[in-house]
Amino acid sequence: MSKHVFKELKFYFRNEDTWTVNHGEMSDVWISRVTTSFGRISGGRMQEIHPCKSFRIEILPEADYIKDTDVSTAAMADGMFNRIIKYQDLEKVDIIFGEDENKDPMQIYLPFKQKDAEGLDNAYQSSAISKKNGKLYLTVNKEKTVYDVYKEEL
Repeated sequence: MSKHVFKELKFYFRNEDTWTVNHGEMSDVWISRVTTSFGRISGGRMQEIHPCKSFRIEILPEADYIKDTDVSTAAMADGMFNRIIKYQDLEKVDIIFGEDENKDPMQIYLPFKQKDAEGLDNAYQSSAISKKNGKLYLTVNKEKTVYDVYKEEL
């Protein structure tokens, strides 16, 4: 069985902002139960998608900046960590593999439930910045918040 090592994760927000986090800028990531389904995204054609049951990640303070490849108007002044805290609108993430992997990026859809009629914020997303170590802790989970999962670190 071969092991695939990813190079970075690219986060997509509902307002079309993106954020790329390099493998070395995270201390842990867990993507639970990725499946293959077929669904209609934004009213388009039926296509193959890969939803997950839950997602969690610990991101090091070094990742709290805007990269040239990312478009993020909301984060320009506050940094990406504060953008994640302020707007709970993560929709999907690309797993990008290294050049030596010969593997296309894999797009994972995160669990999503509209918080209100506007439909941008995700009721399942929660995040916090640790006062102990400066890391961003983020979960997208139907049953647990970031405080349930990372209570020792926060």
